[in-house]
Amino acid sequence: MGRKHNIFVKENDRVPLDRKLTRPGALTLVLVHPRIPQNTGAIARLCAATGSRLDLIRPLFTIDDAKLKRAGLDYWPLLDVRVFESIEHWIEQNPSVSPWVVEVGGQNKYSSVQYKEGDFLMFGDEQDGIPPSFLEKHRNTHIDIPQINVRSLNLAMSVGIVTFEALRQIDYSPLRN
Repeated sequence: MGRKHNIFVKENDRVPLDRKLTRPGALTLVLVHPRIPQNTGAIARLCAATGSRLDLIRPLFTIDDAKLKRAGLDYWPLLDVRVFESIEHWIEQNPSVSPWVVEVGGQNKYSSVQYKEGDFLMFGDEQDGIPPSFLEKHRNTHIDIPQINVRSLNLAMSVGIVTFEALRQIDYSPLRN
């Protein structure tokens, strides 16, 4: 199929070549304490495909984890990735942002809210989710994905579901040249 398989990504290869890679009006996908490298790698691919920025909030795994490389490896140079030391650091750097916080138990379904260009979509880690204190502060933007019979969906799947609903609502504008 002509795909280039490259599992040897060096540290410099994970640095975006141009910080202008995030498309105008693009979404920012925020992962709070991601634990599973494969999920983050898949989300990195999604960001590359949609021109979205990826914000990672520590603690998290080592970025050079082999599983992460396999899942998203050829895409790291195509990304605008920012890493924050804590959720407090992220808030400090984004003081005017009120993210859509995607977590089980939200007041609204992900498909019933109105997204706009430049929105931030925040997702919690695969085990603990978003800290309750943060959820409380963002009650009005706490959304969820309806589901039955499971505790939660896979993180990468959840990010994909919400991201493409948001893109659909803004008529895929960040994907146009």
